[in-house]
Amino acid sequence: YKRQSLKCVIYDLAGNVVASGTRPTEQFHPDPDHPEWTVWQPEQIWGGTAAAISDAVAQLDDPRDIKAVAVTGMGMDGLPVDEQGAWLYPFISWHDPRTEPQLQWWQKNIGAQVTFGTGGNTLWPFSTALRLLWMAEHEPEILARTDKWLLIEDFLNFMLCGRRATDYSMASCTLLFDQRTRDWSEDILSRSGIDRRLMCDAYPSGTMLGEVTASAAEVTGLAEGTPVVLGGHDYLCGALPVGAFKPGVVLDVTGTWEIELVPIPEPILTPDVQKLGVTVETHVARDIYTVWGGAVASDMLEWYRKEYGCEAQQRVEVEGGVDWDYLMADAAASPPGARGAMFLPHMSAAGCPVVDARSLGAFVGLSSFVQSGDMLRAIIEGLDYQVLDIVMALKTGLGIDPDRLVAVGGATRNHFWMQNKADVVGLPIEVPEVEEATPLGAAILAGIGVGLYKDEQDAFERVYKPGITYQPDPQLAPKYAEWYQIYKQLYPIMAPVSHQLYEQFRV
Repeated sequence: YKRQSLKCVIYDLAGNVVASGTRPTEQFHPDPDHPEWTVWQPEQIWGGTAAAISDAVAQLDDPRDIKAVAVTGMGMDGLPVDEQGAWLYPFISWHDPRTEPQLQWWQKNIGAQVTFGTGGNTLWPFSTALRLLWMAEHEPEILARTDKWLLIEDFLNFMLCGRRATDYSMASCTLLFDQRTRDWSEDILSRSGIDRRLMCDAYPSGTMLGEVTASAAEVTGLAEGTPVVLGGHDYLCGALPVGAFKPGVVLDVTGTWEIELVPIPEPILTPDVQKLGVTVETHVARDIYTVWGGAVASDMLEWYRKEYGCEAQQRVEVEGGVDWDYLMADAAASPPGARGAMFLPHMSAAGCPVVDARSLGAFVGLSSFVQSGDMLRAIIEGLDYQVLDIVMALKTGLGIDPDRLVAVGGATRNHFWMQNKADVVGLPIEVPEVEEATPLGAAILAGIGVGLYKDEQDAFERVYKPGITYQPDPQLAPKYAEWYQIYKQLYPIMAPVSHQLYEQFRV
């Protein structure tokens, strides 16, 4: 499961793509009285996933060639199911702002320090526990009928094999998990009033979960009895094929979110680390943790494409090609610094190192000289300043001083973005030749679960392929370092205005 698509990828043991299928995800706005409410319909998530699997499996001679299946995807979003397995309410999407009151309650009654000190979580309005509190307040009858709250991967696993379970990395997203015991926190559950019975038992990623049922086989084309193995959180799965489960490797995951991830041997849950706006989770690799800082990224480029990409779409109709290529050519034609236009990339709140759910995006430095390509370049530069912000937080707060970043994710195919990131961050960026790192990581977990790989290191050695490295431009890097100091002033200056606008128009 991916944020913008439902994808099935089949790999061989060397990490080569054998077959794939995809379907779009679809956001729904079910309540006319609350047009901002956003959900994923479970029938669309399962139906699209099953269709994507069916497309991929149809490319094989024999579906029994598939030795195991694992699911990966985003955290937080989940839904209630009853004892018979019927879903009772749609997935409340991470785009949905309805849990703002529950966030304020949590901050007041439990607090950011207790939350981080137990589970390593940064407080987001879309955190799983806040959805449960919203349901308890607004849909208590549904919650009373609920047997388990299934996160989106747990739901797909349940549809595949009938088992209700989760893994440590997904449980880490809920605000309710204790990183030291790797079990549900009785303290946080008690403080929040959330019933332990709603939570699935949690196991390590790579654990054998069950087998594909006859009903799942019928709609997916998978062979009945195919082993289903616990996968895990998307970007942590993406860490496996590029070695970001070993100390010292700093992974940049660029997609809907941009995340800088560092493996650590033990959870660091101190107040000083909490103030950095980072998150500490259990890794999908056995007996490893991770610390990461992240913020929404390519969602803002998708917004620009949707709202202002009409000309590029028209060029596609006349000249062919892909609209992104035309848009990125316009951005690349803009001079470094985008003629003074600068972008604060907080259209979905501020992430690391400042956590502020009420911060909003902003363009500044606009003048009559600024062109559309400059605006797009400003978005990309703003996103890359945000990366530098996160890297600096890891450096100052945790003493992590990388000599390079290893990058994965869909955005790595965008050469202009990758080069600009190297120029802004001032570090080489290595992009391994990995096809779809996140589903490949899930496939690795499936392989470990059924004994095709001995462990993560064995799998890494068999699938890793070096790619290209983007070096910072020695003329541009010092200029971006100077402009970064201007960027750093944007949030504190804009925050009071953003908060007023948020209160007026978003709450």
